[in-house]
Amino acid sequence: MLQISSHSHGLSGKVPVTAFSKLFDFIENKMRMSHIYQPVMLMKLLERQGKASRGEIAEALLRRDESQIEYYEHIVKTMVGRVLTKHQIVSKERDMYSLHGFGELTTSDREKLVALCENKLRAFLTTRDDPWSHRKQTSGYVSGTRRYQVLKRANFRCELCGISADVKALEVDHIVPRSKGGTDDLSNLQALCYSCNAMKGNRDDTDFRAMASSYEYRESGCVFCDPNARLTAENELAVAIRDGYPVTRLHTLVIPKRHVSDYFQLHQPERNAIDRLLHDCKHAIEDEDAAVSGFNIGMNSGEDAGQTIWHAHIHLIPRRKGDVDNPKGGVRGCIPARQSYRTPSD
Repeated sequence: MLQISSHSHGLSGKVPVTAFSKLFDFIENKMRMSHIYQPVMLMKLLERQGKASRGEIAEALLRRDESQIEYYEHIVKTMVGRVLTKHQIVSKERDMYSLHGFGELTTSDREKLVALCENKLRAFLTTRDDPWSHRKQTSGYVSGTRRYQVLKRANFRCELCGISADVKALEVDHIVPRSKGGTDDLSNLQALCYSCNAMKGNRDDTDFRAMASSYEYRESGCVFCDPNARLTAENELAVAIRDGYPVTRLHTLVIPKRHVSDYFQLHQPERNAIDRLLHDCKHAIEDEDAAVSGFNIGMNSGEDAGQTIWHAHIHLIPRRKGDVDNPKGGVRGCIPARQSYRTPSD
């Protein structure tokens, strides 16, 4: 480990704080890293005489981001490498590409061809308003703050295949595309790695316009289609109300706004919205009553499971220590004889 030699001055014995000692102390002792960003930015500033633009720092981060390198390896393999191979400009052996006829080119030839490529690049960039729109379209560009919220909610993993952001670059995807009525609400956003997002593409033939309009469906006479009088919280696709016949105090129902009979008919954005409200209501209940020490979460689906109102709703039931003599088994109590963990009889 590096050591700093220092000498005390005067009677106080204090070591003067220099720029070097302050930076060294921060990097060695105080820097708390959740990613590569801090040391890379400091290195760039040190290399650039203490000043660097946001773009220069971003370029330095990109060079260190192996997940982005893997993204462009994917582009080489599936797009540009395939096109140039098809035109017999290059050949491929495993992961190595070779330019046909390279040995026949003189230095002058190579310089002219590089200059020609540069001209092609300049012409392309000057005629396109946004040459990188294909990257924005894959993720349905959202703000950095919202992107962070989506990735954090997904624990920085692809919500389809589960791969970590450290292994493969993640993109924020609109479940229902903007072009087909989808919004930027968090309930309509998901984290996908670039591979899953590319595979998702536009292959799904679902009429997304019909799906978007389906969120507006309400059924006349349904007590959960018009819950405004009892509303405690809501987001774009779901609401929360207090249960009319509470099992415990602050017993809450989280309900999709769309009239749909049970959980299994919910669209994924509705499940996202419901999950977010469940978390919000949990925290609100805990803030209101410090005695709450647990929750039962569940729903009835089908008449034989006890469903009586045919509009999907999830029960959030606060529990408190001692509210029943033996809480063990929890939701297993829906069949009382099976609440305990005794071995069932034949």
